[in-house]
Amino acid sequence: MRLHRLEIEGFGPFLDRQIVDFDGFADDGIFLIAGRTGAGKSSILDAVCFGLYGGVPRYESGDKRLRSDYCAPEDLSEVVVEFSTTAGRFRVTRSPEYQRPAKRGGGLTKQASAVALDEWIDDAWVGRAARAVDVGNELDEILQLSREQFLQVILLAQNRFARFLLADSKERQALLRRLFGTERFDDVQSRFDERRRAAENALAGRLATVSARVEEAERVVTAAALWGDLAVEGELAPAGSGSGGTEARLEALRLALTRAEYQAERRVAEQDDAEKRLAKADAALVAAREEKKAQQERDRARAALEALDAEEPQIVDARHALERARAAEALRATITATTRAQEALVGAAVAAQAARSSWSATGVDLAIGLVDLNAVDPDAVDPDETGASAAEPGAVAALETWASDRIRESGAWARAAEQEATIPALMAELAAAEREVTAASERFETGEAERLTLPSLVAELTTQRDDARRLADRVDDLALAVESARVRRDAVAEQERLSDELAAAERRLADASTALAAAQNDLADLRRRRLDGFAGELATALVEGEPCAVCGSTSHPAPAAHTDPVSADDIESAEAVRDASTRAERVAGEQVSAVRAERAAALARAEERTVETADAEVKAAAAAHADAITAAEALASVEARLTAANERISALDEERAESTRALAAAREALALIEQRSREIQALVADARGPFDTVAQRLAATTEQITAAQKLAEALAEHSRRAATLREAAAEQQSALAASDFDDATAVQQALHSSAEQAALDARITAHSAQRAKEKATLLDLELRTLCEEPIDLAPVEQSAADARSEWKTTVDAANRAQSTAEQLARLIESAAAEHGRSAEQQAEYEVIRSLADTIAGRAGNTHKMTLETFVLAAELEEIVQAANRRLSDMSTGRYQLQHSDALAARGAASGLGIVVFDAFTGQARPAQSLSGGETFLSSLALALGLAEVVTARAGGIQLDTLFIDEGFGSLDADTLDIAMRTLDELRSGGRTVGIISHVESMQEQIPAQLVVEQTESGPSRIRS
Repeated sequence: MRLHRLEIEGFGPFLDRQIVDFDGFADDGIFLIAGRTGAGKSSILDAVCFGLYGGVPRYESGDKRLRSDYCAPEDLSEVVVEFSTTAGRFRVTRSPEYQRPAKRGGGLTKQASAVALDEWIDDAWVGRAARAVDVGNELDEILQLSREQFLQVILLAQNRFARFLLADSKERQALLRRLFGTERFDDVQSRFDERRRAAENALAGRLATVSARVEEAERVVTAAALWGDLAVEGELAPAGSGSGGTEARLEALRLALTRAEYQAERRVAEQDDAEKRLAKADAALVAAREEKKAQQERDRARAALEALDAEEPQIVDARHALERARAAEALRATITATTRAQEALVGAAVAAQAARSSWSATGVDLAIGLVDLNAVDPDAVDPDETGASAAEPGAVAALETWASDRIRESGAWARAAEQEATIPALMAELAAAEREVTAASERFETGEAERLTLPSLVAELTTQRDDARRLADRVDDLALAVESARVRRDAVAEQERLSDELAAAERRLADASTALAAAQNDLADLRRRRLDGFAGELATALVEGEPCAVCGSTSHPAPAAHTDPVSADDIESAEAVRDASTRAERVAGEQVSAVRAERAAALARAEERTVETADAEVKAAAAAHADAITAAEALASVEARLTAANERISALDEERAESTRALAAAREALALIEQRSREIQALVADARGPFDTVAQRLAATTEQITAAQKLAEALAEHSRRAATLREAAAEQQSALAASDFDDATAVQQALHSSAEQAALDARITAHSAQRAKEKATLLDLELRTLCEEPIDLAPVEQSAADARSEWKTTVDAANRAQSTAEQLARLIESAAAEHGRSAEQQAEYEVIRSLADTIAGRAGNTHKMTLETFVLAAELEEIVQAANRRLSDMSTGRYQLQHSDALAARGAASGLGIVVFDAFTGQARPAQSLSGGETFLSSLALALGLAEVVTARAGGIQLDTLFIDEGFGSLDADTLDIAMRTLDELRSGGRTVGIISHVESMQEQIPAQLVVEQTESGPSRIRS
C-alpha cells in the first residue's frame, strides 16, 4: 500500500485546507515531520487513520474530538486520503459529525458524518460507495488490513514499540489475537470443553441410570422378600454393598428373578381354584334370586287383579257417558250456530240504537221512518215471518243520499282549511324574514367598522415580530457565550481552590523532605555505629582456646568491649523507615506537580478574569440569553397573531360581498312572504261562513256526515242479523226432532269436549287391557307351583360374598407376584444394557477429556499453553526471528530477542514470553532490564519484525509507505545514528518512510521535511 496525497480541513489543529503530497518524497525515500510540541505533527497520522478507518490511533472519544476547535459553525470539516494498492488507485473522503447553521429558522443543526470512496478509472474519479457500511466493506477488501493491523505495521504511533516488548503474556496475547485473528482457536477450545462437559454429563447420567435401576431392582426384591438366604450364602450383599460390583449385583438379582417367577406361577394356580368356587356360588345366588322375584311377581299380580275387579262399576258409567257424548256431538254445530246468530242480532240492535242517538244529537231535521229495535227470541221465531217493516230500507237510502250531498259541499272547504292552518307559521316566517333583514344590515355595518381598525394592528404586530426575531436568532450564540462565561467563572474558582491546595501540597512535600532527611541521617548514624561496634560484637563470640574468626589466635588477651550494640535488624528497620519516607516524598512531589499542572490549566481557562469580573460576565450573558429565549418563545405567538390579522383582512373582503348579497336576498324574501300572506287571508275569509274558522265549519259538517253514515250502516246490519237468526232457529228445530234429545238444554248437558271423550275412552281401554295382562301373568306363575312362604336370600348371598372375597385375594396376590416378576425382569434387563453401554462411553469420555485438557492447557500440558497460545507462540517465534535480523546489526551483535515458553509463576499461562540474550554476559535477561536507548532499538526491531509477519499473513501485501512516531529524543548520538541507519535501510524497494520528531540532529540528517507550525491566529499549517 502507498499513500499519495492527504488533504485536511477543519480537522484537529488545522482550520484551512492543508495538502500533503507524499509522492513528492518518493525520490528521497525518507522524510521528517517536524515542528514544535503541540503544533500537530501526530495529527497528520490521525487524519490518515480517520480517513481510512473513521477513527484515530491516539484516543477513542469519537468524532466530536476530531473537528477543529478553530472552526466556525459554517466551516467545513473533511479529510481526503488518496492511496493505491495492487487493486488500483482510490480516494476516501470522510467528514465527522458536527454542528452547522440551520438553513431555515436560524440556530444550529447537526451535520451527519459522511464518507465516500472513489476509484481512478480511465483518467477520472468514479464513485464506488457512498454509505459508511458500504465504504467499510470495500476498504476491507482493498486494504486487507484491520485497523489494529494498520496501526501496528504502517502507523507506528507513540508508545506502541515498548508496549509490545515490555508487555506481559496476557497483554501480548490480546494484541497478537487482534493482529492474527486467532479467536477461532479459542472457539475450538470452547467447543472441546463443551464436548468434554457433555460427555462427562452423559457418562455420569448413564452410570447414575445403571445405579438407580439396580437399586430399584434391589428395593423390589427386598419388598417382595425374595432375598432368602442369598446374602447368607455370600452370593450377594444387599443394596448398598460394593463388594461384588455391578456384575455381582446383577447376577444375584437374576437368581431373585427366578424365585419371583416361581411364586407368580403358584399364585396364578391358586387364583384359578378360587375362580371356580366363585362361579359355583354365583350360579346358586342367581337361581335363588330368580325364584324370589317370581314369588314377588305372583303376589303382585293377584293384588292387581283384585283392584281391577273393584273398579268395574265406574267403568260401566264411563261407557254410558261416552255414548251420550258421541250422540250429542252430532247436534253441536246446529245449536252453536243458533246461539251465535242470536248474540249477533242483540249486538246489531245495540249498535243501531247508539247510531240513532248520535244522529239525533246532530239536530238535522230529516223526515224518515224508523222501525223498533227489539231482541228476537230464537225459540219463538216464526220461519215464515218476513222481518222488518217496509220503512227501514227507505230510511237507509235517505240517510246515504243526504251524506253524499254534504260530502260534495265540504270538499271545497278543505283547501281553505289547509291554508288557514298555515297562517301561524306564515306569520312566524314573516317575522323571521324581517329579523334576517335587520341582522344582515347589522353584519354589514360591523364588518365595515372592523375593516377600519386592522391596518394599524398589522403594522404594530410586524414591528413586534421583527424585534423578537432579531433576539431569537442569537439564542445559540448567547448560549455559547453563557457556557464560556461559566467555564471562566468555574476556572477562576478552581484556580483559587488549587492555589490553596498547592500551598498545602508544598507544605506536605517540605514535611516529607524533612522526614526523609531525618530518616537518612538516622540510617547513616546506625550504620556508623554498626561499623564501630563490629569489634565488640565479634569479641562477644570469642571462646578461650578456640581460634579467633579474624586473626586465628587461640588466646584473647584484650577483647574489645561491646558498649553500643547495633544489630542488623536495627539497620533493616531504619532502611524500611528511610524507604517509606522516600515513597512519601515521591508521592508528595507527584501531588505538587499534578496540582501545579491543574492550576496552570485553570489559569489558562480563566483568561485572567477576577472572581467579580467572571460573575458579572455570567450574569450579563445569562440575562441576555434569557431575553433571547423569551423572544424566541414569544415569536411564534406574534407571528400567529400577525398571520391571523392578515387572514382576517382577506376574510372581511369576502364577508363584505357576502353580506351585500345576503341583505338583498333577505329583502326579496320578505316581499314574497307578505304577498302570499294577503292571498291566503282572502281565501280563508270566503270559506269560513258563519263559523269562527274554516276548520270548525268543516269539523261540524264531517260529524253530521259520519253520524248519518253510521246510522245507515247500523240499520242495514240489524236487518241482516234478524234474517240469519230465523234461518238458524228453523234448522235447530228440525235437528232436535230427529234426535233422542228433548230440547237444546239436554244436548248441552250431554256434550263433552274432545279431550274428555278421549280420556273416557282411554280409561275404558286401559282397564280392559290391564285386566287381560294381569290374568295372563298370574296364569304363568301359578303353573310354576311356587311356595307360599317368602324365600330367604341371606345364606346364599353370604356364601357368594365369601367366595368373591377369596377370589379377589388370590387375584391381588397373583397380580402382585406377576407385576413383581415383570418389573424385576425389566429393571435387570435395562440395567444390564445400560451397564454394557457405559463401558464404551467411559472410553470415549477419557479420549475427549484428555484432548480437551491438552487444548485448554490443563492436566498433562506442563507449559499450561492453550491451543490459541500455541499458535500465537509460533507466530511470535517468526516475529522474533524477523526482529533479530535488524537488532543484531543495530546492537553490533550484542543483543538477540528470544521467544520464551518458560512456565510462568503461580500457574499463569505460558508460551508468549520475550527475553533478551546478552552476548557480552552469555545470559538471557528480562526486557525490562534494558536501558532507554536499548529498549528503543529492541522495540523498533520488534515492531518492524511484527510488521513483516503481519503483512505476510495478510496476503503478502506490499508496504510502500511507513510512518514512525516515537521519542527519538531519548537516544544518544551513537544510538540515534544506529536507528537512522536502520530506518535508511527501510527505503529499499521504493518504500517511503515518514518520521515524526523534533530532534535537531535528525532535522540536519533528513533534508526532505514536512514542517507543522502554528500561525499567529492559532490554527496550524503544513509547509513542505
